[in-house]
Amino acid sequence: MTMLIWMGLMLAGIGAFAGVVAGLLGVGGGIILVPAFFYAFTALGFGSDQLMQVCLATSLATIIVTSVRSVLSHHRKGAVDWGILKTWAPGIVIGAAIGVLVAASLRSSVLQAIFGALALLVGLYLLVGRSDWRLADAMPGGIKRALMSPAVGFLSVLMGIGGGSFGVPIMTLHSVPIHRAVATAAGFGVIIAVPSVIGFLMLPVETAPPYTIGAVNLPAFAVVIAMTLITAPLGVRLAHALDPKPLKRAFGGFLTLVALNMLRKVVLG
Repeated sequence: MTMLIWMGLMLAGIGAFAGVVAGLLGVGGGIILVPAFFYAFTALGFGSDQLMQVCLATSLATIIVTSVRSVLSHHRKGAVDWGILKTWAPGIVIGAAIGVLVAASLRSSVLQAIFGALALLVGLYLLVGRSDWRLADAMPGGIKRALMSPAVGFLSVLMGIGGGSFGVPIMTLHSVPIHRAVATAAGFGVIIAVPSVIGFLMLPVETAPPYTIGAVNLPAFAVVIAMTLITAPLGVRLAHALDPKPLKRAFGGFLTLVALNMLRKVVLG
């Protein structure tokens, strides 16, 4: 019982922090939830060769709820580019499905290393990236889209994140306005999370935290969703009251340190 209480308190804190940061910076909660879940479950004694699968799957389960809520809200404001979503969706789904198969076959330490390396790239982009960077005047089509869309789904599943961390930079670098990119990336999150969670629910996990179905931990899912729904509006209000640019740089630095620490744990064991 004591362990369950500690688990609930830790998950509530994780969800509250993820909600504020997501609302404040427009960064998907998964990039916070995955390392937070990993450290929390490890501290509670649930370390195993499949722990990262539980962290990825549970994070993606929360993304279904938060992304659906977000994309509907953005749609009411006319901000979602449904043309991009429709053309990128098939490739993203294929990439997400492959991502689940690959993640299911890897040891937790390998997934830690992958998450650490990719999170380091995202953190550095937040630190040094500029809003005026451009690669092209329009979103990729043809063979480029056929290669890039599965990559978004695949890499997002291996990190347990929605569409924001990869989708927003891709769209803004191809001249999609930032507000439209954030809104459309919420749709990416739904497309990534739904098929991947279905796959993870069928993955057997040994030595999982209590009340885990497949690789999805139900208490973590429920507590985090409840807390993010409460705290995300606070983050949004703070975003309107504060300058988000230095905060985004600060979060980029924080994420870089988290990624380096995870890589350190992989190297040193």
